[in-house]
Amino acid sequence: MGPGGGAGGTARGLESPELRRRRIRLGVLLAVLAVIAVVLAAITGSGDVAFGLATPGSSGPSPIRLPAAPTAWVLAVVALFIAAVHLWRGLGRWAGALFAVFGIAFVVTFICWAAAGKTFPLTNQIQGTLALSTPLILGALAGVLCERAGVINIAIEGQLLSGALAAAVVATVSGSFVVGALAAIVAGVFIAWLLAVFSIRYLVNQIVLGVVLVVFATGITGYLFDQLTALANGSARFNNPGTLQPIAVPVLSSIPVLGPTIFDQTALVYAMVVLVAVITVALYRTRWGLRVRAVGEHPRAAATVGIGVVRIRYQAVLLGGAVAGLGGAYFTIGSTGGFTKEMAAGNGFIALAAVIMGRWHPIGSTCAALFFGFTKALQGQLQVLATPIPTEVLQMTPYLLTVIAVAGAVGQVRPPRADGEPYVPE
Repeated sequence: MGPGGGAGGTARGLESPELRRRRIRLGVLLAVLAVIAVVLAAITGSGDVAFGLATPGSSGPSPIRLPAAPTAWVLAVVALFIAAVHLWRGLGRWAGALFAVFGIAFVVTFICWAAAGKTFPLTNQIQGTLALSTPLILGALAGVLCERAGVINIAIEGQLLSGALAAAVVATVSGSFVVGALAAIVAGVFIAWLLAVFSIRYLVNQIVLGVVLVVFATGITGYLFDQLTALANGSARFNNPGTLQPIAVPVLSSIPVLGPTIFDQTALVYAMVVLVAVITVALYRTRWGLRVRAVGEHPRAAATVGIGVVRIRYQAVLLGGAVAGLGGAYFTIGSTGGFTKEMAAGNGFIALAAVIMGRWHPIGSTCAALFFGFTKALQGQLQVLATPIPTEVLQMTPYLLTVIAVAGAVGQVRPPRADGEPYVPE
């Protein structure tokens, strides 16, 4: 089967019944979105839509201006064509590229409708996407590490929260962002250790355990926060770490538009990029990664060739906790400069959705997390543009798109075979 087999096959005559059903399900979803794009194009107002290219507070390039209605119509037709082709026979080996084109066409059509006669700050959207995606990506990487070893990590939300509080308090007390980040890693590892001990040693149901750990982390971080801030001058003494300063990458930061937008970030963003590469190489290019994936697929068979299943699972879960704890640090020392209760705001669960949508692969999960970050940033931009969509609808849009995206992917992917299954050594 060709590379497009997972998306619906390369030709109708070569499809299995299951692949055909999957293609039709996804095709119907694309068709619905394409019809929405056509409706949006039909009601797009007159005038141009300007895509701002200057970063805030700078005099950058002039905005790119496009006629809103004609642009929306062209892109809506492109989306409708791709959906029709996929329904008819699948997109074959070009599926990945054409899905990306479909997504861009739909989003730009939506922006043309929402920002007709206005300026859409494109650089703000890119910066917002990167900022909102960083903790999602780190959380998703934690999920990939755990689930590739066969342990479901519902507790990502708790690991993010614990890391956020630890980073804020320790960075404030020590006056060092590095020490604060290390404290966040330790806090994330602690929650991961609880997950590992109860799921691997005591064989507790991993889904129930994950939910319990999220509730535990939410409660303990809220309690500690209240106790610390209740002390005399508590907020200044324990919750005033400040934020990391951006570090411009030489040469790359000088690239027009993209340079100051992408290559002038904090150390935590660069650490996230490095971790994506390191974890991908570790899982797919090292002996340890092969063992992790073997344990996640068939632990009994892995044990017969001398692989320590329990040890490997502990290692993967604790490493995942360290990565998620670093993601929590981004909320405080990387972004807001202080901790607030429940500030993870469901990002751990969205990160888990990114793991599923990304097919339990570090690169795929990163792309999915970027998609979710993009939708959250877009929601903020649309509020600023004062679109006719109610605020409540805008606030739920990222989560609705999360459900739609995962629903479109779940039928086409398979988790590690032993994911969530307890292992009892003989």
